[in-house]
Amino acid sequence: MMEMLKNAKAVKADISRLTEQQKNAALQAMADALVASSDAILAANALDLEAAKDSISTVMLDRLRLTAERIEGMAKGIREVAQLPDPVGLLLEEHTRSDGLLIQKVSVPMGVIAIIYESRPNVTSDAAALALKSGNVCVLRGGKEAFRSANAIVNALRAGLQQVGIPENAINLVQDISRDSATALMTANGYVDLLIPRGGAGLINACVRTATVPCIATGTGICHVYVEKSADQDMALKIIKNAKTSRPSVCNAEEVLLVDRAIAREFLPKLRETIPQVELRLDPEAAAIIPGTPASDTDFDTEFLDYILAVKCVEDVQEAVRHIAEHSTGHSEAIVTRDKDAEAIFTACVDSAAVYVNASTRFTDGGEFGLGCEMGISTQKLHARGPMGLRELTTYKYVIHGTGHIR
Repeated sequence: MMEMLKNAKAVKADISRLTEQQKNAALQAMADALVASSDAILAANALDLEAAKDSISTVMLDRLRLTAERIEGMAKGIREVAQLPDPVGLLLEEHTRSDGLLIQKVSVPMGVIAIIYESRPNVTSDAAALALKSGNVCVLRGGKEAFRSANAIVNALRAGLQQVGIPENAINLVQDISRDSATALMTANGYVDLLIPRGGAGLINACVRTATVPCIATGTGICHVYVEKSADQDMALKIIKNAKTSRPSVCNAEEVLLVDRAIAREFLPKLRETIPQVELRLDPEAAAIIPGTPASDTDFDTEFLDYILAVKCVEDVQEAVRHIAEHSTGHSEAIVTRDKDAEAIFTACVDSAAVYVNASTRFTDGGEFGLGCEMGISTQKLHARGPMGLRELTTYKYVIHGTGHIR
């Protein structure tokens, strides 16, 4: 581990000075190498799937599974990053003092970014592409379930770098998947400039508690959809079905449904018919209307990542906002409404990274937001919030020009 961190730090300056043309050429080569290595990547992924099939759920297996189409999609994401504007070297602000001293604020790379993530192999290529385009070196530490897949992906990406003469140590994968390696990254002061955990609540909380390097909390998504009494109910059902069932294992999937009690008796039976495959965890009011499982004390504070949905009846938008404030992780929340006053209250008072009106929470994603792909979804407020794209992987410094100025 220490040797890898030293090698990453050694190329930090070289990667930070790459031109936009060099970075784009590298990204194209990485995408081509990824597709060319599809057979090797799929073979490695098959081994991961076989090893994990008895230890993780069906929806988590889907997160782990790669196909030729998914690899093409990963390569497409890299190429899209290449098309985005370079975030490095931007003149963010400048002003000239009355004595002629010119003060400029300029965007610069973070340096070495460490990413600790779990069982989604596509994070490997997304993180590497974003790090390189933003002039950073990345140190990736994946989960044990996806290690073979991640290793094959990184081998392909490093081969792409070699083809265009860029140091392969710009992209690094930790080979030790024990907890010790994760702790080592969290405490690698002087080597890691930014740590980004991407995964479940356990991983994120461990990083936030343990890290002595700068850390951005990401990902945990107890996402709410609130159906206000004026809502177009057909629209609401379509949004809920998408938010809950299109891919329940991801952090922008809906976990909690709030329904105005004024429409609950009409709406909830329709809900039951629309998503029959979903287990509904019902509060007492909802349970008096439709069959389901009684909600426990923890169900409204759980990221299920499965075909499970907690359902609660509320009086109005104010109660919905209060419930979200108490139980949300600050990721994504949605209101379905035709009432402009309710919309205004919801969007002003809900304090999450993404707040939707009449749309699914599933759009909280770097690609969907026009960022190419993402490093993760930040649920904190300092430096970065929401999908983390290229700009969020840079910091800034002040460059001051004088003509012999002294103070």
